[in-house]
Amino acid sequence: MKIIVVQDYLRSGGTERQSLRLARAFHEAGHATTLITFRPGGALEVGETPRLALQPFDLGLDWFAPGLSAAARRLAPDIVLCMGRMANCYAGRLQKALPAAAVVATLRTGKPLPWLFRRSLLRVRHVIANSREARQNLLAWYGMPPGLVSVIPNPLLFPPVARDAAVRARFWASESTTVLLSVAMFRPEKNQRELVEIVAGMPAELDWQLWLAGDGPARASCERLARARGLKDRVKFLGLWPDPRPLYAAADVAVHASWSESHSNFLIEAQAHGLPAVASTAQGIRECFIPGETGWEVPAGDRAGFIAALARLIAEPPELRAARSKKAAAFALQAFDPARQTRAHLELFESLVRVART
Repeated sequence: MKIIVVQDYLRSGGTERQSLRLARAFHEAGHATTLITFRPGGALEVGETPRLALQPFDLGLDWFAPGLSAAARRLAPDIVLCMGRMANCYAGRLQKALPAAAVVATLRTGKPLPWLFRRSLLRVRHVIANSREARQNLLAWYGMPPGLVSVIPNPLLFPPVARDAAVRARFWASESTTVLLSVAMFRPEKNQRELVEIVAGMPAELDWQLWLAGDGPARASCERLARARGLKDRVKFLGLWPDPRPLYAAADVAVHASWSESHSNFLIEAQAHGLPAVASTAQGIRECFIPGETGWEVPAGDRAGFIAALARLIAEPPELRAARSKKAAAFALQAFDPARQTRAHLELFESLVRVART
């Protein structure tokens, strides 16, 4: 098959990493694959996968895709996979330009969808949702036929590594300190400010640190909030880690308060490293762990409930924590196996190509 993967820009977010991972996997499986981005450059390395950047130089415009349809026609793909909000806004236009191809849209967000995105969902050949809840919402809210929407969860981007005491020492966390971890870009919808407000209400006798890894436009305001709450010594801003696995291997509990998710890369990676999770309610969140066993979903805005869940985990005896950790890792490694997710994409693509050729 000839496959195009479309992504606006290779920033360091989860969707961008998934776009690149899938393009590489399709290429390695022997399919002629091209990654098209609107903007050149970005934080992620492309490697051997062919890439076409549409903007001649980086204009800083995520939505501007000059010559996208013409470039796609030249490549004459069998499949076009649109990843991210901006790429999906162009999916309907691409399907019109490529009537012999199957354009596949994706739903990987819990944010309200732009009008062009919603229109594209009704014009493409198929839609992949990355959680069962996202699929249910597509059927209920947009009236999509059930047969046109599949669910393929996010695969693990970072296989687990062994626990690393050196990283804890680097950030002055003793072995008795419970390290709460969040790995995400600092955008308003990722809601790291809420995590700071939550830990500001933790009981004074508990020994904890909150590690916030990532970078982005909302980081400075979050740092100011931590200082204002008197938490500068307990809330650590770690910056962007291209490979965050040492942080997972050093932490104890994953915490997540984003309101825009459809399925969280961070939570499944944390589970694979054996970290139990406490997360605010969002689309698809409960599918990232075993509810009540390896993770707890707390209603958004319920800070008292979030604190209570964290306090229970902090107080757990070591043997119970170890058993929970083992169960979380086994669940994530089985449910979010990258090879299985790649096969699911390719099997879907092959079925769409067969239909297109009949």
